[in-house]
Amino acid sequence: MKTVLAIKDLGVAFDTDRGTLNAVRGVTLDLESGECLGVVGESGSGKTVLWRTAMGLLRGRKVLRTGSVKLGDVELLTMSGKEIRSYWGTKIAMVFQDPMTTLNPVRRIGSQFSEALVKRLGLSKEGAAAQTIEMLRKVRLAEPEKLVRKYPLQLSGGMRQRVMIAMAIACKPEILLADEPTTALDVTVQAQVLELISDLRNEFGMSMVIVTHDLGIVAGYCDRIAVMYAGEIVELANTADLFANPRMPYTEALLNSIPKLTDSSGAQMRSIEGAPPDPVSVTKGCFFAPRCSYATDRCRNEHPDLVDAGNGRMYRCFFPVGTGK
Repeated sequence: MKTVLAIKDLGVAFDTDRGTLNAVRGVTLDLESGECLGVVGESGSGKTVLWRTAMGLLRGRKVLRTGSVKLGDVELLTMSGKEIRSYWGTKIAMVFQDPMTTLNPVRRIGSQFSEALVKRLGLSKEGAAAQTIEMLRKVRLAEPEKLVRKYPLQLSGGMRQRVMIAMAIACKPEILLADEPTTALDVTVQAQVLELISDLRNEFGMSMVIVTHDLGIVAGYCDRIAVMYAGEIVELANTADLFANPRMPYTEALLNSIPKLTDSSGAQMRSIEGAPPDPVSVTKGCFFAPRCSYATDRCRNEHPDLVDAGNGRMYRCFFPVGTGK
C-alpha cells in the first residue's frame, strides 16, 4: 500500500515555567492510503499533540519540534504557517472535539461554510452556497436550506458535529483527522456520527485517523490501532490482533477497563490505578512500570525499545502479556 503520511522520530516539547514538558517522544508512524488508523490513550498521553503537530497547528517559540512529518514527498514540519495552510482542507483536514469552540458563534452556518469553499476551491459565492447545501445533505442533516441561516447556538451538539464533518470533507482531502469526534455526544449520537464518518471515508476514498481515549470506539472502524502512553507508541497492531492478544500491559489494562455486557448489575467500574508520569520530570525505566502489575527491577531501571514482532505488530515491553516470559 502507498504511504500518504509518514511520521519519523517526531518529538514535541513545550518550554514552560516548570521546565521542558515532553509531550511526544520519538514517535514513528505511517498512515497508508485508504486506511483508518486509531490512536488511543489516556488524557495526557500525547495523542492530540502528535496529530495537531502533524497538521501544523502547534508552532511558536515555546514549541520545540524535532523529527519529520511528510505528506507524500512534502515535508510539513519545516513549512511556514502560510505554506502549510495551503494544504488544509484540500490535502489534510481535521474534525475537532468541540465544534462550539471551532465554529464562529456570531456567524450563520452557511456564511462560515461557503467562505471556506470560496477560499480553498475558488468557487463563486453562488457555487459555494450550492455546494454547502449539498454537503450538509450528505451528512444527513434535514432541511439544509433552513439550517444554513441558523447560528451554531441554535443547533444541537450532534448537528454541530455533522456540520464540522461536512466542512472538513467539503474539499475532498486525502487525509481526515478526527480528534475525539464524539466525546461531547451521547451514546446513541456517537454511534451515528462514527457510522457517518466511516461511510464518508469509504465514499471519498480518504485515509483517516481517529484519536480517542476509548478503545471501544475504534474497535469497529479502524484497521490498525496505535496505543500511546507518556508521549510514546507502546503498542501497534491490527485491530483484531490487538483486541485478541494485547502484548503491552498498558493495552491490557485499557481493554480491561471497557465495561462488558457480561458484567453483573452494580459491578464496580474497572480502572487503572495511579497516574501517568509528569511530562516535565525525567523518568528512568519503563514509563508504565509504577502502574504495572508485571513490573520488575529491570522495568523500573531500563527503558524498553519498541520491538518489531512481525506482521505489523510492535510493542514496548520486556515481559509482554501472554508470552510466558
